[in-house]
Amino acid sequence: MKTKLPKIIVTSALPYANGSIHVGHLVEYIQTDMFVRFLKLAGEEAVYCCADDTHGAPIAIKADELKIKPEELIGKFAKEHLEDFKSFHIEFDSYYSTNSPENKHFSDLIFGRLKDKGYIYTKEIETTFCEHCKRSLPDRYVKGKCPRCGAEDQYGDVCEKCNSAYSTVDLVEPYCTICKNAPVRKDSKHYFFKLSAFSEQLNKWLTENKKLQPEIVNYVRNWIKEGLQDWDISRDGPYFGFNIPGEKDKFYYVWLDAPIGYISSYTNYIGNDVIKGEEGWNSSRIIHFIGKDIIYFHFLFWPAMLMASGFTLPETLVVHGFLTVNGEKMSKSRGTFFTAREFAQKYDPEHLRFYYAKVLSKKMSDIDLDFKDFQDSVNNELVSNIGNFCYRTLSFCNKYLDSKIGAIPKEKLIPEAEKLIENIHNAYFDANFNEAVKNILQLSTLGNKYFQANEPWKMIKEDKEKAGETITLCANLVKILSIVLKPILPEFSKRLQEQLGVKNLSWQDTKFNFKDTKINQAEILIDKLEIKEDETFPLDLKVAKILSAEAHPEADKLVVLQVDLNTEKRQIVAGIKNYYELSDLIEKKIVIVSNLKHAKLRGIESQGMLLAGEEGKKVSLLLSDAKVGSSLQFGTVKNNTAQVSFDDFLKVKMTVKDSKVYWDEKELKSVTVENISKGKVC
Repeated sequence: MKTKLPKIIVTSALPYANGSIHVGHLVEYIQTDMFVRFLKLAGEEAVYCCADDTHGAPIAIKADELKIKPEELIGKFAKEHLEDFKSFHIEFDSYYSTNSPENKHFSDLIFGRLKDKGYIYTKEIETTFCEHCKRSLPDRYVKGKCPRCGAEDQYGDVCEKCNSAYSTVDLVEPYCTICKNAPVRKDSKHYFFKLSAFSEQLNKWLTENKKLQPEIVNYVRNWIKEGLQDWDISRDGPYFGFNIPGEKDKFYYVWLDAPIGYISSYTNYIGNDVIKGEEGWNSSRIIHFIGKDIIYFHFLFWPAMLMASGFTLPETLVVHGFLTVNGEKMSKSRGTFFTAREFAQKYDPEHLRFYYAKVLSKKMSDIDLDFKDFQDSVNNELVSNIGNFCYRTLSFCNKYLDSKIGAIPKEKLIPEAEKLIENIHNAYFDANFNEAVKNILQLSTLGNKYFQANEPWKMIKEDKEKAGETITLCANLVKILSIVLKPILPEFSKRLQEQLGVKNLSWQDTKFNFKDTKINQAEILIDKLEIKEDETFPLDLKVAKILSAEAHPEADKLVVLQVDLNTEKRQIVAGIKNYYELSDLIEKKIVIVSNLKHAKLRGIESQGMLLAGEEGKKVSLLLSDAKVGSSLQFGTVKNNTAQVSFDDFLKVKMTVKDSKVYWDEKELKSVTVENISKGKVC
């Protein structure tokens, strides 16, 4: 148990535990991390709590595909997520899991209080059921047209275009995302929370809370005016999550226990005492950072649950927009989709932290990772302005002043700098990071101009004491920069303070009082950014094992193959009947194009395409000795995994030479083509 409880609890939305963190996710976690680092730097008792969101049918379905238990799957991603967050210097005080005893306790506690007060009831409803998959379909496993705006390919809970919330049965022309078949409707008893009973209280909270973003308040109040619908908080099995008390095959909907994970993560931080966890939460200020896609849940369901169960509501919620890359939605085919791990391997994570800080404000507007602007910002602002000023100041002191910092001169620059420091403080406190960066750059520019105007490289020959005063004043600005930059660039700031011979400075140290001391050796701490385009092979080639082969009933030259890709099975229609006996195809490990758009060949769907070498009249399959399901690459070139059309495939020219496959003079690893010495791949 922590002896001193924090006064401010800050959270980020919980990442889902069935996929990797990508640069879009990082917007929020970097944003929150910068805010919490500032609060701590300013002397606030703040704690940053988060957790993996681990429940729901998608977790169970993914685990089934991989033939592992859900607990193993969420454990794998918990480890990966924490490693990725650490690489971007995101520092949680508690990173926990919604699949925890504490989260079970608080979910049951809140559910029980809601039920006791009459806010929970049951009724028979129509659910979306896939007869092919033999399961009720969760929100994210059924798609269709939005019932409000008509946008296509929307999930079964909320429209990404108009942000409307609805039920899966409301979707127009729904289909199962697992098997693509149209689902049916099935009656089932479900539990509901009376959200409609909280319209007046929610409207009052939104209206009176002046810390909320005005555009969000207006948005949410319109939903209230339209009339709030009671919230379905249960799901039918099979499901990975917490059983509803007294039920065997009914579970809490993931959106009930996921936000409760904030409370559980905080409880984990203070020592896992659930009694103290509730007391601590209720005596703290709560600040949530979320994306605009989950406004409905966080501004309506979550505060209503807290109101009804006696828990403290958030003081404010900071909502950010989506991330685009080079002005468009992230795309694997365009090479603009980066996982956190891929980005950290390619670029300095602190470069991204600086860029996100530069473009983030306390507004819901989308932000764009424009790589030209990214490069220019790092090179011209972070390196040439800030980095250059710090290095030239300290290296001059090393070279000409025996590394000694002397007396501080009285200069009109000091009040000007103090005003900028105040602006930076206020911008951080309001989560307006772009304003903070703007003022930090002005502070550094002030130092650069002062250095240049006083020409210490000339003065050192005429008046060493005066040159020393100039460098001392600049060194004070360097010290202050090391503090005000710490929320954004923690590693850069730490190393800069090591050069200054100081450590653990707080916001109280942003004063001109650094004098009569000796600094350490200066080093260049941040390098210019070079943007290099990675080459990408247009197709996603994978190893598949043939399980069965049958003649196509409507075509003499076609065969219908059932193949195993380890994590899934597919059907491939191929024109190889004249070249192979059907029985000879069984168990062969072939190469398929796994990202080709599915198409019907003479009435039978082909879910990909196998590859073969062709030399004159000879045709021979591409065979591999690699593991079934593994991706095959030409050298170190990465495959494109986005869907491609048949026309896209025809543009790719692969050749065979000495029974090996080549593209752009690079060999395809672990693949041979029997009886073909020179030819093409088709």
